[in-house]
Amino acid sequence: MSLSRRPLLRALPALLGLSLALPLFAAPVPAEVAPVLERISAASMRGNLSFLASDALGGRGTPSPGLDIAAEFIAAQFRAAGLEPLGDDGYFQTADWNLIDPKRAKNPPAPSAAPAAPVKVRNVVGILRGSDPVLKDSYILVTAHYDHLGTRTGPGDVIFNGANDDGSGTVSVIELAKAFGAHKTRPKRSIVFMTVFGEEHGLVGSRYYGAHPLVPIEKTIAGINLEQVGRTDDNEGAQVRAFGVTGFDFSDVGAILKSAGDDTGIRVWKHPVNSDKYFAHSDNQALADQGIPSHTVSVAYGFPDYHGAGDHWDKIDYQNMAAVDRTVALAIWTIANGADTPKWNAKNPKASKYLGIWQGRNTK
Repeated sequence: MSLSRRPLLRALPALLGLSLALPLFAAPVPAEVAPVLERISAASMRGNLSFLASDALGGRGTPSPGLDIAAEFIAAQFRAAGLEPLGDDGYFQTADWNLIDPKRAKNPPAPSAAPAAPVKVRNVVGILRGSDPVLKDSYILVTAHYDHLGTRTGPGDVIFNGANDDGSGTVSVIELAKAFGAHKTRPKRSIVFMTVFGEEHGLVGSRYYGAHPLVPIEKTIAGINLEQVGRTDDNEGAQVRAFGVTGFDFSDVGAILKSAGDDTGIRVWKHPVNSDKYFAHSDNQALADQGIPSHTVSVAYGFPDYHGAGDHWDKIDYQNMAAVDRTVALAIWTIANGADTPKWNAKNPKASKYLGIWQGRNTK
């Protein structure tokens, strides 16, 4: 076929008023969840991220006015999705930054110093209640961090927009909340959607949640955290229709995600180094420390502009991100409706710490 004829053939269905029914998934997915997956929109996430990662929010440093604006925006999206607010102040779980700032803890002020001026930082949390009379009292957490590095001094671009890290995860959590919230059939278990502050300061927001949970820890059965899911230009080579899972074989969650990927045509894999290495370097760790089987999904572990001023919203592969989020949605649905709950892998020594916490939590 000559190259000159291909554009005409591609345009022919539109010219004739026809459509090509191209399958979204590699295998049939359960009919009851298919509408959830189909509602996940690349265009919607592109619109949301172009705002959250814009210069107007100043890089969303913790704390900052830009972070506060981002929190209000996320809360509005949760409200539109029909989530029930779960915080102590509507959709916000509030904390006093002066009390939890890691730098302040390392360098406390002199006893004679004047007290610092209620700098408020907020996790944004909403819940979709499950439909089963018994299982609705068990919970899955879907999380991402919405903060980044703020601004820096110097020449050139001084705003660290953090589109991939982790604006991509944040808009994915919003999109998943909208997709599940719009579906007429609720999953059996409840799903908590949460975006956290202060990840760039040492997982401060997620650790705050771990110390002050809004649903019972002993009834929280799994956590899926989304981090850096928008860029496909991984430093080790392009990652298209693929994502890694931290601590892939630490619990059953990795296998559940892989099974979902098999159905949606996404390669879900264990990076030989980074899967285990980065388990403790994202917000899943704060939940794992509570005994909850919790893992982070990432497309690119390292990418150009990582923690740089060039991490802009127009470098995201939105179609690929939507495909990744559909896989995550299917895994969430599977966990939310399963009779069994995910378990830590007793055969993996790297999971033994978390297995011990989980066993201690569930044998009291």
